Amino acid sequence: MTLYRLLLRLYPASFRENYGDELCAVFARQRAAATGWPARIWLWLAAIGDVGMNAARVHADILRQDLRHSARTLRRSPAFSVTAILVIALGVGATTAAFTLTDYVLLRPLPFPESDQLVKVWQGPPDRPATVHGLGGTNDVSPALYSGWKDLTTSSFASMGAYAIVTANLVGSGEPERLDGANVTYDALPTVGIPPAMGRPFQIEDDRQGAACVVLISDALWRQHFGADRSVLGTRIRLDDENCEIAGVMPPRFEFPSRTTQFWRPTRFAPEALADFTDNFLRVIARLKPGVSFEQGRGALASAAAEIARTNSTERADVSAVMLALRDELNDQSRVLLLVMAAAAGCLLLIACTNLASLTIARATTRARELAVRTALGAGRRRLIRQWMTESVFLAIIGGGLGLAIAIGAIPTAIRLVPSTLPIAEVPSVDWRMLAIAAFATLGTGIGFGVLPAIRAAGRPAANDIREAARSSASRGATRLRGALVSTQVAASIVLLVGAGLLIRALDRVQATPSGFDASDVLTMRTVLPWSKYGDQATRTAFYQRVLGDMPSVPGVKAVAYTSYLPMTFRGGVWPVVVQGRPVDPRRGDTASSRFVTPRYFSAMGIAIVAGRPFDDHDTDKAQPIAIVSTSFVTSYLSGSDAIGRTFTFGPAGQRSIVGVVGDVRVRGLERTSEPQVYLPYTQQGDNQTMGYTPKDLVVRFEPGADDAKMLAAVPAIRRIVAGADPNQPIADIQPLAAIVDGETAMRVVQVRVLGAFAAVSCILAAVGLHGLLAFVVSARTREFGVRLALGARPRQILGLVAVRGVALGLAGAAAGLLVAWNASQWLDSLLAGISRTDALTLAVAAGLSLAITIVGSLPPAIRAARTNPRDAIACE
Repeated sequence: MTLYRLLLRLYPASFRENYGDELCAVFARQRAAATGWPARIWLWLAAIGDVGMNAARVHADILRQDLRHSARTLRRSPAFSVTAILVIALGVGATTAAFTLTDYVLLRPLPFPESDQLVKVWQGPPDRPATVHGLGGTNDVSPALYSGWKDLTTSSFASMGAYAIVTANLVGSGEPERLDGANVTYDALPTVGIPPAMGRPFQIEDDRQGAACVVLISDALWRQHFGADRSVLGTRIRLDDENCEIAGVMPPRFEFPSRTTQFWRPTRFAPEALADFTDNFLRVIARLKPGVSFEQGRGALASAAAEIARTNSTERADVSAVMLALRDELNDQSRVLLLVMAAAAGCLLLIACTNLASLTIARATTRARELAVRTALGAGRRRLIRQWMTESVFLAIIGGGLGLAIAIGAIPTAIRLVPSTLPIAEVPSVDWRMLAIAAFATLGTGIGFGVLPAIRAAGRPAANDIREAARSSASRGATRLRGALVSTQVAASIVLLVGAGLLIRALDRVQATPSGFDASDVLTMRTVLPWSKYGDQATRTAFYQRVLGDMPSVPGVKAVAYTSYLPMTFRGGVWPVVVQGRPVDPRRGDTASSRFVTPRYFSAMGIAIVAGRPFDDHDTDKAQPIAIVSTSFVTSYLSGSDAIGRTFTFGPAGQRSIVGVVGDVRVRGLERTSEPQVYLPYTQQGDNQTMGYTPKDLVVRFEPGADDAKMLAAVPAIRRIVAGADPNQPIADIQPLAAIVDGETAMRVVQVRVLGAFAAVSCILAAVGLHGLLAFVVSARTREFGVRLALGARPRQILGLVAVRGVALGLAGAAAGLLVAWNASQWLDSLLAGISRTDALTLAVAAGLSLAITIVGSLPPAIRAARTNPRDAIACE
């Protein structure tokens, strides 16, 4: 019978208590009547089926009863029900949104077959290890280095491909348009593992010099420009003045190497490029062979790099290979940010649970008589706990559904937290993973805030509860427990306040960082000249002179110029510097960022001329090669001496004479140290070098006071001017220069808003929890306060008695919160931009806000207690 009694445990405990012995007796008679093993096996099978089905019915019947009772009970307490649902919705919504983003970016497999075998390989310095966390100090790869890696690592890598981010002008099919794309080797997309949805992939013949141009287009481009016409294969389109045949269409949501990629073209290396270690423009992706570990792949690349350095005498061949998983191609700041958001959401959920637990304990005291009567009528402890938990989970499911809707609505507002470098969609879709996170948070909340009050409420003796309910007094244990929960809420809110405060301070510091130029009243746009059409200097010069010469006719234009790249839009362009008379030391790595610019660029950008002169129209390709350098260039490479007239050799630009010095510009962004800058005249670029640095960004400065609307109103006139110079030249990336600078802090602004919202909600919940506790204490001690007042106590003494209790709870929580925040803030170091995690101002403001929370939560109940009427209080009892 032991096995049968174990089987009966499928029934609820109350059912077993009432019917367990009877069922055992019936089963004993049936077992005695069953003769032979077949009959006994059949008896056990029938018993298992009967108990399983009936137990499910009994549980369902009890659940229906509990749900009906919960609905009636919650309808009688609408204020509690609405408050609980809203608190749950906030906690579950924030948690679901934050954890969904974290899972989407950091944990979820990339949308490629066996994505864990995909790696990126970068070029590093000779003494750099072959694997790092992050991308600091790495560089793009030269064709010669890529070719060597590929040939020497076939035993470890199934395939290796390379690509370069490019743009191209789509002309001949309506308004000219600039498209974002990638030039890829024939084996790059097969390495990723996604074939075209239509047509054919690239073949090795497509990579050869002289082969006809073919192109793969994205699903979005196919639908937007070709109406999803399946006969598009074989159609020719003009990209950068070159006719290319559409060979295939990639599948929807294929977003490699980035979300903006619209086309893919073969990369054709000239024979001399495969021996050039100085032209770094490729990004390499590789797939490990099955069974080859990450460390083995790392070792193979290290051996290949050493072999290349040994067999090539050029200094630029002596480099290392930096390998990291494709999933890990994410900067540390973005990674920490997502983890901080998840931790903040978890902290908010903790506050919500403690707040609800406190409210539920108070509600249990008001329902003491009901629970005592049910106990007296035979309801067991387990039955009461089950009923109580049903109410909690019932509330949690309603609040969780609302929280899921909040999360779905909130995720698109946090799209800046999804790094654009990952080949994934910008916004995660609603899928089973998001629903699972929401369900886990919902059930966890329901159980978290319901289990402790349920155990306490169901564990009291019935007689004591009846007496306590009759006297309307609260147990000291329940009050102490609620006090601990309130202090926990205050502590958690302080942690969020400190985190938000530190990020606000970091944001202020970053925004206060001088950019080196004046971004106000400036409109920028991009006109990328195709090299196939503008490969010679004379043709480019004619285009620039035509556009720049006509621009003063646009109303409000004060200055206009072209540059290779605007600051902060391109963080590379670093070339080696060799100064005459300065010893060359490869370990020192003397470099500077490079820009080709037109005259009046510095006045258009608001960059200060420190010494010498700017470029003018006399600086032609026939004149002496010259350059303008930044003050950091003079300080770093010329020992701070007079720079005018000094000469230096600058990468492929050759020897240059310095004619001017300008202020430093934060070309790498507000948070990264920039190399010294060198500016070169656009007329001295040449025909066959540095094609990627052809001036393409147009800078238009308007008269002071021009707002965005006024600047954008000039765009049609600028389009006509560009079309007059070249009807097939599109304009793209039209935006105020101030928007580019603001983009440097856009992610930080999202950080502050999200964490600030979490902190604000947590403070409100903490104040509500403290108010609820003290209001409950005042209600329970009304008779005591009445007696004190009747015996001569003054109202301010009663007010102080209640307020001191609230302040004590708040200060205890604040002290614990500051301690936790001090230890937890070390995880924010990469986000703080030099702000100390023990920043006195931040800690003082957080402490002040905690005091405000305490006062806001404590004062109304204290005033109510001070206004107690002694006669009414004693008569009520």
